[in-house]
Amino acid sequence: MAEVENGTGAEKAPAVAFTVLKPWLVVDAPKASDAVQFYKTAFGAEEVSRVMHPKRKAEHELPLVLSAELKLGSAIIVVSDLINDSSAPVKTAATGGVFCLETEDVESAVARAVTAGAAAEGEISEGDGASCSGRVGKVKDPYGNIWLICSPPKKCADVAA
Repeated sequence: MAEVENGTGAEKAPAVAFTVLKPWLVVDAPKASDAVQFYKTAFGAEEVSRVMHPKRKAEHELPLVLSAELKLGSAIIVVSDLINDSSAPVKTAATGGVFCLETEDVESAVARAVTAGAAAEGEISEGDGASCSGRVGKVKDPYGNIWLICSPPKKCADVAA
């Protein structure tokens, strides 16, 4: 007999433990560099990493930021330029909310989100290094937010000298 949640009749989904939530702020291009500088100046954010867009278009004077990770307190936020190409998680600033969740079980987490009403976008694949370095699944929630569900980055083993 399957377990049900709160008497809804729905079968209980397997438990998934997330380790990190990374809010992703998308700004009109090419303002991400300015936004990063603002967060550093205004809030004392520390830039952890930055990935520039590999396909800089001729009409852009400044290179575009694909992702810039900032440490703000104990949290990490990601800032990027709005980029209109197929690799961009969002296409307009109005629907620019992107959140990265890290878990060891990407497949179960994507399945659980879809069961709850999210739409899967593409197949689970290996990350591009810009936002996720391990396995990544992408879902869109019923409210238009994009969720990248990623495996945590692999830690390098200590090498004995």
